[in-house]
Amino acid sequence: MGNLWALSPLEGRYDRYVSALKPFLSEAAFFRYRLRVELAYFEALVELPLPPLKGFPRIYLTQLAQVFEPFTQETLDRLKAIEAETRHDVKAIEYFLREKAAHIFPSEWQFALAFFHLGLTSQDVNNTAQPLMLREALHQVFFPAVEALCHHLHILAYNWRELPMLAFTHGQPASPTTLGKELYVFVTRLRAELERLQHIPFWAKLGGAVGNLNAHYLAFPEVDWPAFFDRLAERLGLKRFPLTTQIAPYERWAEVWDSLRRLQTILIDFAQDIWLYAHRGYFRILREKGQIGSSTMPHKSNPILFELAEGNLRLSNAFWAFFTEKLPVSRLQRDLTDSTILRNLGVALGYGLVGIEALREGLSSLEAVPEKLEADLQAHPEVVAEAWQILHRREGKVDAYEIALRALEEGSFSPPLPPASYVGYAPQSVPPPSNLEVNPSP
Repeated sequence: MGNLWALSPLEGRYDRYVSALKPFLSEAAFFRYRLRVELAYFEALVELPLPPLKGFPRIYLTQLAQVFEPFTQETLDRLKAIEAETRHDVKAIEYFLREKAAHIFPSEWQFALAFFHLGLTSQDVNNTAQPLMLREALHQVFFPAVEALCHHLHILAYNWRELPMLAFTHGQPASPTTLGKELYVFVTRLRAELERLQHIPFWAKLGGAVGNLNAHYLAFPEVDWPAFFDRLAERLGLKRFPLTTQIAPYERWAEVWDSLRRLQTILIDFAQDIWLYAHRGYFRILREKGQIGSSTMPHKSNPILFELAEGNLRLSNAFWAFFTEKLPVSRLQRDLTDSTILRNLGVALGYGLVGIEALREGLSSLEAVPEKLEADLQAHPEVVAEAWQILHRREGKVDAYEIALRALEEGSFSPPLPPASYVGYAPQSVPPPSNLEVNPSP
């Protein structure tokens, strides 16, 4: 159940949904990823090689990496102790690396301690670590959860592909469809946006105090520093902004946030449709033995997981929209508002993950009610008026639409076929899934 004294429900009530994100987007993870960036920078200086570091033995880099991988509570405690003294988290990382390296580097290489964090500003480290954190959280946790949801939904769509259902446009009865086809529409929408999201590049800022690499050129003017940092970003799986202030231009990051918002908007649409279908009785919400639907009405079985999903997906989208609106705006070369806001990346993604996992659980509680679907279709024979007038127009009857309209108005319309048989290619539009077993939770 998580820590019930936590202020955030993500750390309390919904901890089981989001715990997989903690190695990527927690404050501890932020330290870990920044250590990774700092060490990658020092290693790149060695490999350049920067003249003073020529011949530096790589064995010491391996030994230094082993100091914080795996990342332990002891490492985190030491970093926080140094931060408590310096009141600066990135400087604490530099001092931590120097402290550990001092015990690893032999005396003739002790001078190399001066090259940790050389010429970097905090945001070179932060704005490189943060896209790494988000990218890996997405690829290792979020994307698998979305794909598992899509697979489960695809299975249901395939199983119900031939189950006729009344369609609704403007909330009113429309031409018949099938339950499976309507569910599969969401599968195709989700997969299209997911594919786009998976191909958006992640950008890093590496440019020194105000983006001009002033200190780097002052110390080593012979080095092609832009090319050096381009290679460093590429080595980390990122793209480097060529020209910046002290911080990243967040418009490119916003492409990821906006795509996440679109994907989650599709899920909100889905959650609402399931709620409405359940409201009409097309779905029965199954309860586990002993589960209570209402504290006073024993008969209640509510679509609570779909409501839970909608609420949390909306919270997540509110964060993504705020990030997109606020973060590209920063006073002059930089103000600090981005720092505190970006510490909420895990919160934003966490609420979205709660929504996705709630939907996955909710799908397992759904049972289609064919007799209710059939009854609604039989109660609305007028929905095959489209078929009637199309068949007559095929025979050249120019005013077939108008004849059908008058017959409906006069109450004399006689449907040419049962509504349940008028579903077009809907059953064939749902291809079989790769396998018919629901994937376990990632």
